[in-house]
Amino acid sequence: MTMSNAMNDSDSTRKVEPGIKLTPEQQRARRSRSIAIGVALGLLAILFYIVTLVKGPGVAERPF
Repeated sequence: MTMSNAMNDSDSTRKVEPGIKLTPEQQRARRSRSIAIGVALGLLAILFYIVTLVKGPGVAERPF
């Protein structure tokens, strides 16, 4: 018996359980959270970019 046969045999005897099913309300809540996180990350990236522009090229030339 090869390794691939052993893996296939164990897969066929395993009981497949259904995954968690979210209600439509939970799916909407998940989507809203994902959008909020994405917007927050986008705004943070924009804020970092603006701060970099305001500080200018002198940031790299300061003494350590």
